[in-house]
Order: sequence, then C-alpha cells, then structure tokens
Amino acid sequence: MSLLTTTQTRPATATAPAWPLPGAVSGDTSVHDPSMVKVGSQYLVASTHHQVELRVSDDRINFRRLGPAFSSVPAWWSRFSSSNDVWAPDVSFHNGKYWMYYSVSSFGSNNSGIGLATSDTGQPGTWVDTGAPIFTSPHAGYDFNAIDPNLLVDKNGKWWLTFGSFRLGIYMVALDPQTGKPSTTDTRIRHLAQRLHVWPDPVEAPFVYYKDGYYYLFVSFDYCCKGVNSNYSIHVGRSTAPDGPYVDQAGRNMVGDGGTLLLGTHGNWVIGPGGQSVIHDNADNHDLLTYHYYDGRDNGQPKLGINYLGWENGWPYVY
Repeated sequence: MSLLTTTQTRPATATAPAWPLPGAVSGDTSVHDPSMVKVGSQYLVASTHHQVELRVSDDRINFRRLGPAFSSVPAWWSRFSSSNDVWAPDVSFHNGKYWMYYSVSSFGSNNSGIGLATSDTGQPGTWVDTGAPIFTSPHAGYDFNAIDPNLLVDKNGKWWLTFGSFRLGIYMVALDPQTGKPSTTDTRIRHLAQRLHVWPDPVEAPFVYYKDGYYYLFVSFDYCCKGVNSNYSIHVGRSTAPDGPYVDQAGRNMVGDGGTLLLGTHGNWVIGPGGQSVIHDNADNHDLLTYHYYDGRDNGQPKLGINYLGWENGWPYVY
C-alpha cells in the first residue's frame, strides 16, 4: 500500500517548504479532527460530530461511513452541550481494547467535559461510555479548557492525557492505566504549550507521539472551521520527557510561543490543515500524519488528509 502524492521530497527550508498534496483518499472523506487506529487489517477513523462519526478503509485510500460510535446519547452530555454535539475524538488500542476520549463543550466557552468510552471491537454501537473524568467550568475557577484530548502511553508504560484549547493553552495529567481516569496519586497538572503574545491564545488539538528517544507534541495554531478562510496550521516541539518541557527547532519553549511549522496552507487546494493525529502503520512501516483541511476546489469543504511523516535530524517532515 502506498500514499500517492505529487511531491515526495524533503522541504528545502522552513521558510519555503515544498509541502506535498494529501495522499489519495476517496469515498466518504468529509471529516473534522480525524483520529485513526488499526482494527485488524482495516483503518478506522473517528471524527467530530454526530455521536462520533466512524469510517473504515481496507486499503487506507477508500473510506466508507460505518455510523455513529454511540447508539444513544449519554445523559451527561447535555450539561456541556445543549445540542449534544461531540468533538475531537482520540481513539487507540491498549490492554486488549479500544479507548476513546472525546470532547463535549459549549462552543466559545470552557464549559467543557472530556468523556471516556471503551469498546472490545471499535465498531459502531459497541462503545460503553464511562462519564466525564475531566471537566472545566467558568464557575469552578478553571481558566483552561477541557477539550481536544489525546492519550499517550509512554515508553515506560505510564499513561497521560494531553488536552486544551485556547484559554491558556495545552495541559497534561497522569492517568490510572486500569481505569483511564486521572491518577489519584499523581495529581499535578502540567502546562505544555501556550501562545503568550497572540490573543486569544489560538493553540489546540494536541497530540503526543514517541519516536527514537523523543516525545513530539503536535498542535494546531490559529483558526479552523472557516472554510476557505481558515488559517489553521500544524506545529511541533519535542522533549525527552512525556510531560515536557517541549521546545521547537529554534530552542523556544512551547509554553512561550514555541512551535516549529510542520504543515500549513499551500496552493488553492489545501487550506488550513490541522486537527492532527499520528500513528505508525506496520503494514508498510511508515509513520502517518492524519488531519483535516479545507478543499479550495470544493467551496472549502473539510476533507481527510493523510501523508507520510519522515524524520531528519530528529525532526519530522511531511511527504
């Protein structure tokens, strides 16, 4: 299997990148915030809206809609969203089952909850919700925002949840690997990233990936969800420890505006890429960057993007 792109070269410089087009995908590919996991030999993609949309592909190119992850709406969702809408799922496989963290929020506020569900198969209607282990509220003294979750199991087997959006940036907490909920013995909240000089701190969609001795924090800068006017872009920093500090290629701490540009708008096709996740695909031994972008050829419709991630001198690039 291969991803068909028009450019397979390393960007020459950070200031003049030769970014490739997304790999060839077809079928039902209108998504926001895609998270991909292997289910046997298939590729399962979970995405925002409609009780978590699930799609599947046999070849990583042709995708079809399976249906919603949840067969019914958990009662607690209405506490955070009058429309019972859910965002930015994060799906992975650990301890013999599939784990999904997801966001329920009132748009534009930090009245937000991160839900957790598990499944033995990953299929629609099999997900068992366990409530909201993390939540924030303007009435509870929290300034940050509990959305955009990402589960990391580090090289030593410790579990972490990274989350956050705007409102003072990106955070991380330790988890209990038996329950997937916040640890009762390690309760410290780590601050991983913030845009100090850009109001209102537009950084979100964190994803942490381990590679060759480093943890890489991928985030989206600026604004999604505006069609052809979106200016989302993907940035990255790295750390030798899962809970940071994360610095970019210039040595800037990501809590202080750091973040090396990995992928941005290019041409009139790929506009505002972001909402990213990363997996390693053993089928062809490649790391994959999965994201959404807005298609300038299709009136700014959101589309699924998949590209290979390469590595040079300890830093990722897209090809």
